[in-house]
Amino acid sequence: MNLHHHTASVFIPDSLPETEALARITHLGIGAHQDDLEFMAFHGILTCFASTEKWFGGVTCTNGAGSSRTGPYADFTDAHMMSIRRQEQNTAAVIGGYAAMIQLDHHSGAVKSPSAPDLKNDLKAILAASLPEVVYTHNPADKHDTHIGVTIAALQAIREMPREQRPRQVIGCEVWRNLDWLPDDQKVLMDVSGRDNLSAALNGVFDSQIAGGKRYDLAIHGRRAANATFFDSHSTDQATQVIFGMDLTPLVADDTLDIAAFTGALILRFQQDVAEKINARLGKA
Repeated sequence: MNLHHHTASVFIPDSLPETEALARITHLGIGAHQDDLEFMAFHGILTCFASTEKWFGGVTCTNGAGSSRTGPYADFTDAHMMSIRRQEQNTAAVIGGYAAMIQLDHHSGAVKSPSAPDLKNDLKAILAASLPEVVYTHNPADKHDTHIGVTIAALQAIREMPREQRPRQVIGCEVWRNLDWLPDDQKVLMDVSGRDNLSAALNGVFDSQIAGGKRYDLAIHGRRAANATFFDSHSTDQATQVIFGMDLTPLVADDTLDIAAFTGALILRFQQDVAEKINARLGKA
């Protein structure tokens, strides 16, 4: 692949030749930062874990230079932090048995720029080399600007693929804003129960963030547990850990759909549901 930055890397845990390693990918995660994949796309990692037929591939788009840092990492330079975060991400790829871990090394500012096509073009090259069946990325209602930049680039890249080569499913995942507000019939329910040990191993790799001031490892498990319990108020829990997703497949099946309008329509449905429940109790039509 001809990637934009010469510092981009393709790490293959089992040392298979790159072309073969990428071609076996069935589930591809496209995340903004190191650790996003393990937090949001654990369903894909778990689906492929120890399988000989399904393989998870990971893409991290940014370089990690803007990471928060306190405690033992407080005095780390951007360069040192970038190196640590890249090592952590590759370690997670080993633990999760990924087919390949691609780190594109873009600066967050470039990812957020509407006039910079470099990330989109990198993702097009990766998608063409892997032709995944399922893609996990950030959801367009996420509140992190860099995450939104990655989502838009991923959707644009897929839309530029030949229709017959596009993934059959694209899922927008939770990170910086959960998806509890989505109408239940619009939620992609991803049951990841029973593998807390694997999840903890993957999350715990990112010590530079956890010891550096953000307890993502606890927060992610808490969110998934809350999703499982609070999803349905009238039945006993059928799962202990659930990730909610937004189905973005319509946006790559129909290139004319406006991404903002598509997302806004889902938010409007939430608004209408809240209003209807309140008005029903007030006796209003």
